[in-house]
Amino acid sequence: MPRFIARHITALLVTLVVAWWAIFYLPQSPTWAVLWLRNAVQNRDGDAAVRYIDFQSVVQHAAKEMLADNAGNNPLGSFVGQAAVQLLAGPLSQVAESWAKQKVNDGDPNLQIPAGAVAGALVALHRQGDSAWTRFTDRKGQNWEIHLLREDGRWQITEVKDAKVLLQKLQEHEAKGLNPGP
Repeated sequence: MPRFIARHITALLVTLVVAWWAIFYLPQSPTWAVLWLRNAVQNRDGDAAVRYIDFQSVVQHAAKEMLADNAGNNPLGSFVGQAAVQLLAGPLSQVAESWAKQKVNDGDPNLQIPAGAVAGALVALHRQGDSAWTRFTDRKGQNWEIHLLREDGRWQITEVKDAKVLLQKLQEHEAKGLNPGP
């Protein structure tokens, strides 16, 4: 009889710990934001999807990354480029947000997030205070590093490393759509 009681108490304790985790920890985690971003994309809800991305920050990081790659030893060019990033980041981020919202609403198959990719990203998700990051390789062999920050209790994607590859792919995809073959 004591063995029976011990097993049930253990099962009850495990259930309580999992319930506590699911109710109190998970909704405040970056994992939750990634899951809801995927859910919004799958449900073609562009307004919900863009809430999980800080487009201003993503655009600024991408532009700075591209400037650093092309700056070389030209300090004046770097200074002018940084000023241009600050000046143009706002309008470019609005364009990017509008474009992303439209693509999600249209159900663009290139924006779909496979469950396996989400699971892999979540397993590799590293968190330190109010920042988190993950690295993974998609099925096409592209390496991704994505950073999230929590501000005002909400997690958002703030940086996508090597975003120039993503921008090139998006540009190529748009060009194919505008110039269909014979």
